[in-house]
Amino acid sequence: MEVNLTRVDQDYHFVATGSAGVELHLDGAPEIGGHNAGARPMEMLLMGLGGCSAIDVIQILKKQRQQISTFDIKVSADRVKVGECSLFGTINVHFKLGGPLDEGKVHKAIQLSLDKYCSVAMVLYKTAEITYTLELV
Repeated sequence: MEVNLTRVDQDYHFVATGSAGVELHLDGAPEIGGHNAGARPMEMLLMGLGGCSAIDVIQILKKQRQQISTFDIKVSADRVKVGECSLFGTINVHFKLGGPLDEGKVHKAIQLSLDKYCSVAMVLYKTAEITYTLELV
């Protein structure tokens, strides 16, 4: 796996390109001279966690013939100072799914994702406690 980053301005704005050629913008916070032209790197980690788990949950529920009509995820986190770094201490992944879904199967799919299949979660578990909440609509 490889990604490339190219600096866009004279400050902190970069364009990152993955193997599929899709571009994502990254930037620093205005407090350090960024221009809000992209996501912060730590936000991208949370986006990766949400995306990784979403893919797992969809795959698991499809195999169980569960029909998902809507699917939203909100990932929130608190950061803690560790030396010079601010790491994630706690992360909550809020799943909001709609459709004729079996709640028990949805919980099981989320647990399998966060505890077994999601590689991003496995990395983040090294420094953070990850929890989830579920809302069926």
